Amino acid sequence: MKLTVVDAFTDRPFTGNPAAVTVVDAFPPDGVMQAVAREMNLSETAFVVPRDDGTYDLRWFTPTIEVNLCGHATLASAFVLGGSPAFHTRSGLLSCRTDDGFIEMDFPAVPPAAADLPLVPDGLPAPVWTGVGGEDWIVELASGRELVDARPDITAVAGIGKRALIVTARAEGTDGLPPGTDFVSRFFAPNAGVPEDPVTGSAHCVLAPYWTDRLGRAELTGYQASARGGTVKVRVNGDRVGLRGRAVRMSEVTLLAGV
Repeated sequence: MKLTVVDAFTDRPFTGNPAAVTVVDAFPPDGVMQAVAREMNLSETAFVVPRDDGTYDLRWFTPTIEVNLCGHATLASAFVLGGSPAFHTRSGLLSCRTDDGFIEMDFPAVPPAAADLPLVPDGLPAPVWTGVGGEDWIVELASGRELVDARPDITAVAGIGKRALIVTARAEGTDGLPPGTDFVSRFFAPNAGVPEDPVTGSAHCVLAPYWTDRLGRAELTGYQASARGGTVKVRVNGDRVGLRGRAVRMSEVTLLAGV
């Protein structure tokens, strides 16, 4: 099995979120795909199967589970395939369009609803707003500086349930961000085998409608302030959201046993 590792949501090597992509004639058994993802030990490994009509089937695995939606591994898959592929997934049809070095993905919008967090994990400042968006908790902090400095207890994050915790804040007043950034975020997903994800496309399905509602603009730029960092441009269009980013091909991997 040959895989391509791509840094997604970035135009610089060693930043953004790395994903492994393999294009195969048919999906291997689930246990094999999970074992490959565990071996690659990246946030996501994507398995792509061509259909006769020119579209593709796509599945995503973290080192521990299969997930319902993944942005950065979809972007990486589109980058590997080239052109403007469309993917059949657990979250429906996801179309992609390549334009001027960017890849824009058409994803479902997931507006969050206010809800009380069961507890605030140690190391996380007191939120100014808490809610639920799809499979994830989302909290807004008072400032980007609080977000960058936050060190939430990962065991406590796992204990509040759901897939993950999205932490976000306005970008203003936060040092070192790319020009034009409107909001910042981080994503903690210990229940999916990813303590902190570098750049999370699916989280921006929640973040895009959240910040569009607060900032009054349908097109915004988000920056995920992990150690690697990455930029996600978002555009809300009704019940869909466009996620736009760049990618860098990093390496080719060949598995010699077990597949």
